[in-house]
Amino acid sequence: MKAPKNHVFYRTQKWHYPKIVKGKGIYLYDEKGHQYIDGCSGSAVANIGHGNKEIAELTKTQVQTIAYTHLSRFTCDPIEKCAKKIAKLAPGDLNHVYFVSGGSESTETAIKMARQYHLEKNPLSTKWKVISKSHSFHGNTIGALSMTGITERRKQYDPMLINFPKIPQFYHYRNPWDADFYNTSLKAAQALEDEIQFQGPEHIAAFITEPVVGSAAPGLYPDKVYFDHVRQICDKYKILLIIDEVMTGFGRTGKMFACEHFDVIPDLMCIAKGMSAGYAPIGAVVASDEVFETIMVNGSGSFRHGHTYGGHPLSCAVASKVIDIVKEDKLVENSRKRGKELMKLLETLDHPIIGDLRGKGLMIGIEFVVNKNTKKPFDPKINLKQLITQMCLDEGLVIYPGSGTYHHTEGDHILIAPPLNISSEEINLLFKKLKAGLDKTMKILRKEDLWIN
Repeated sequence: MKAPKNHVFYRTQKWHYPKIVKGKGIYLYDEKGHQYIDGCSGSAVANIGHGNKEIAELTKTQVQTIAYTHLSRFTCDPIEKCAKKIAKLAPGDLNHVYFVSGGSESTETAIKMARQYHLEKNPLSTKWKVISKSHSFHGNTIGALSMTGITERRKQYDPMLINFPKIPQFYHYRNPWDADFYNTSLKAAQALEDEIQFQGPEHIAAFITEPVVGSAAPGLYPDKVYFDHVRQICDKYKILLIIDEVMTGFGRTGKMFACEHFDVIPDLMCIAKGMSAGYAPIGAVVASDEVFETIMVNGSGSFRHGHTYGGHPLSCAVASKVIDIVKEDKLVENSRKRGKELMKLLETLDHPIIGDLRGKGLMIGIEFVVNKNTKKPFDPKINLKQLITQMCLDEGLVIYPGSGTYHHTEGDHILIAPPLNISSEEINLLFKKLKAGLDKTMKILRKEDLWIN
């Protein structure tokens, strides 16, 4: 497989890139007339599906009204309305929305905000390090990648990255403690306190975590005890808790925000992706009253950071309308119901290569192994994730592939995350296509002696 010959600098030359010409609802259509279920919403982005007429009409009106304003000099209704809606939806006192252009900008903004927060508290503060997870992905900018724990994404850029501390993920299937679900969560929380003490709390500015893991190890989530302890630990050592809801926010897991599953309120919350459902680039950091007032009211009154397209009027108008659609169409509830239906169907799969099945709402991960008992992964040379992706694509289903769950260099998994407006009938169709894709994968593995149990 090779990339098409044109002037686009694609991510890889080892993929053929079917040309999509139209999208409608949960479906995508290529130039040859093939129909695909968008089983991963691109990358958990297209939460309200494709071809939404309300968004199209709004976009036209907004473009005709204001093309662009810079957030350092002007405000406008779309910015203010969007911020108000997000603050109303966000848990606790997360009332202050700092707009950016996407997920990587959001997480990087959050750690800069955390650093300035501590400096505003104490100009001589040595708090600057951010603790993150070994199985994590927080973005591709230098700061965001410094927090990311996936080796394959970091390796070639490692000399350029900040050596932020990493701790184990709440990864029950491959946990290092040989513990049950509850105790895996408990020990993962204890690992945070251990690392804080090792590094010295005077050096730790923040801890960042996803509430339900996305691309690094899709579908992982802890027992509630994890976040109970993490919140207490962060408060004890005066460390800001950053929750990365870039992939999970706006209904993806069956709650408006995934942190609601665990009754935890962060100091900073990162959002993007489903915020505008892919109709315009946008992201944000939502800050607590304490963080905002420390910097902007009782401190210097200026956050030394910014991006050209932060608070773009069109993006904010689109995000504001997407929020309305999510609420009016009850897509959070639909995500919860359809997610349960899909999980029940997936639990009937008897494929010997399925090692683990996990997730919440319409954010479901499947991890693949050679042997269920030993949890041994496939040889990376087989490139199982790409094989499964192609077989599913042949069946008319788009999935989100990934790897690196075993020793950070091996292991294959996929994320299933269709648009939140998917119906029960479409859930059944998605499942049938996935099963057919996995059946075809197994046939190839056996035929070519690639699966040796």
